[in-house]
Amino acid sequence: MSRARRGILVCWLIGCIYTCSPAWAQGPEGYSAPPPAEAANEPGAPPSEEDSGRSLGDILAAGGPVGLLIILLSIAAVALVIEHVMTIRAKVLMPPGLAEEVRELLAAGRVPEAHQVCLDEPSLLGHVLGAGLAEADGGWLAVEKAMEDATAEQSARLFRKIEYLSVIGNIAPMLGLLGTVIGMILAFREVADTQGAARAADLAQGIYLALVTTVEGLIVAIPALAAFAVFRNRVDHLVAEAAYVAQHAIAPVKRPRAVQPARAPAPPPLGGAG
Repeated sequence: MSRARRGILVCWLIGCIYTCSPAWAQGPEGYSAPPPAEAANEPGAPPSEEDSGRSLGDILAAGGPVGLLIILLSIAAVALVIEHVMTIRAKVLMPPGLAEEVRELLAAGRVPEAHQVCLDEPSLLGHVLGAGLAEADGGWLAVEKAMEDATAEQSARLFRKIEYLSVIGNIAPMLGLLGTVIGMILAFREVADTQGAARAADLAQGIYLALVTTVEGLIVAIPALAAFAVFRNRVDHLVAEAAYVAQHAIAPVKRPRAVQPARAPAPPPLGGAG
């Protein structure tokens, strides 16, 4: 987890540096697209230096405060994906050698030591095995029930962990829609202020804002939802595999009952007293 936290911190610092760049420090001018030069309206006129030098940061800055929120969501989504890639892995959830060590200790009858080994490995498999061994005195049914409950609890914890990607994937397009509405309001306000005499260049500012925020929201939402689907399938697979490994590792606890041989019925008395 320490490496995951470092990765999240690095992504957050990159996002903060980016959002504090000069593209966002332009003030009110950064909220809208710069007006086109008069020479650009002339046919055959070469593009101005301002138009040809427009960077990606200038386009993103045109989204204004709503676009800034979407970019912050994208930074959070990237940080979550990095953290999930580092933590939702078979080697992290099921440490190599843990199941074999627990099975060997249980086969030797050393249940307390096996339980301590599980406690020393705070992982999905370690929690499931530890919960089952904690109920070893109650018999196999109690052990099996405790393992099922622990598996369900750990599965729910992992799903809650990746649910934030789904939340980001649903919020980002809604913010994009909000920016679209704001852009349309700005465009129609210009029409109202000019009594319907607004030119296309006057309406371009609001329309530009609407399109930029819409694109930003979709660019964040599509990868976030795709990543959520990938991690959801990975969690399902790893939880099922951990449950199977745990059942195999704790099998020595299950002692088959000795079958008593059926007693043969007594033979009938011989007829006739001698």
